Amino acid sequence: MCCPVGNTQLSSPRRLAVAIDLGTTTIAASLLDTATGERLAMAGGLNPQRLYGADVVTRLEAAHVSADNRRKMADLANGALADLVEKLLGEAGASTDDLTGVAIAGNPAMEHLLLELPVESLAFPPYRPLFISGRTIMTDELGWSVTLPAMIFPLPGGFVGGDLVAFLYGQLPTSPQLPAPSPFLFLDLGTNGELALQVGEKIFATSAAAGPAFEGGNLACGMAALAGAIHRVTITGDRLELSVIGGGTPSGICGSGVIEAIAGLLQAGVIDSSGRLLTPAEIPSNLANRVEDVAGQPAFVLYRDARTTVHLSQEDIRQVQLAKGAIRAGMEVLCERAGIRCDAIRDVVLTGSFGAELSLRSLKNLGIFTENMVEIASFVREGALRGVERTLSSPDGFEQVARLAEIIRVIPLSGTPAFEKHFLDQLNFPRD
Repeated sequence: MCCPVGNTQLSSPRRLAVAIDLGTTTIAASLLDTATGERLAMAGGLNPQRLYGADVVTRLEAAHVSADNRRKMADLANGALADLVEKLLGEAGASTDDLTGVAIAGNPAMEHLLLELPVESLAFPPYRPLFISGRTIMTDELGWSVTLPAMIFPLPGGFVGGDLVAFLYGQLPTSPQLPAPSPFLFLDLGTNGELALQVGEKIFATSAAAGPAFEGGNLACGMAALAGAIHRVTITGDRLELSVIGGGTPSGICGSGVIEAIAGLLQAGVIDSSGRLLTPAEIPSNLANRVEDVAGQPAFVLYRDARTTVHLSQEDIRQVQLAKGAIRAGMEVLCERAGIRCDAIRDVVLTGSFGAELSLRSLKNLGIFTENMVEIASFVREGALRGVERTLSSPDGFEQVARLAEIIRVIPLSGTPAFEKHFLDQLNFPRD
């Protein structure tokens, strides 16, 4: 039986807790000393629910058509989280007796699937979660071998979830007090892209179905930001420089690498503003030698040896194009609803599971950021996870998070003429 977060009293000699960001593509978890706020260990991995689809829509459909699928997805997610907790405790030399509990933030689909809840209210109009306020459930009810209170973050509505609430809480001054009345934009660029615009005492938020491209998903050679992934791509003239997580031979490319590669190819004249990968005859540099037919469609080869080929296909480019169009259209809609122009934004905070680094200039070259945004933006690693950690280490963190979630005004995008207009306007890449 679930109960409100505030009703659970936690106690432990060492006062340790586990913070979890349950992402659609990846899961991140940390072990925290709640007395000091110190992170004692960190672990992560791929979300095993990907067996049922790379994006939330596909997983919701699988859960809708089969209760058995829904149960299996819940088992997969809970098994992965329980394993991560054991790993964290092992790395820190701690035991379950030291734990006060765990806190979990995810988008609405991930939280529903974790709890094995029916998904029809999310999968179909009016696209609303079954719960809004944060709740607590004991982990043994979720199938874990250990019994601990698990605090589940609140869901403001639609596809705006606990992960965005955590991200905002980690960045804003002590909630509910908000920054000075200057527009702040918060972007979590993941499979379920979430955006929030803070103007004065108001927070407008929405979700844009970006798909998994920004996290390396559903791409010909895409992968999560793990060892072996190309995460930096620099194109200078005819030269191509690649950086690989962990060094060594590339085995694929993650989100940050994809974004930088496409941005660089746009600048180099290998991709035009419509998103078309040009033919070798149309490319006036030696980069033309890297364009070839792979599996029946044009592709740009990033790396090749006797055993491995890593490339970006024309379809990959289209996936990124659709994702960037959705995110930028979401930004425009939020600004319209807040009564401001996008160039009035004074600060931008970005997070996401792209990789260790991301070139903000590349986001401008793709058309997600304006020139002004490049100058005022900052990239925060593990934005949602850090917000969960802050919640756990604050005496009244969950009460503050609850108040924050209550003031978020969710703006739906699906089927709205304003979003569709901006999406079409933003679909192409910039010409300059």
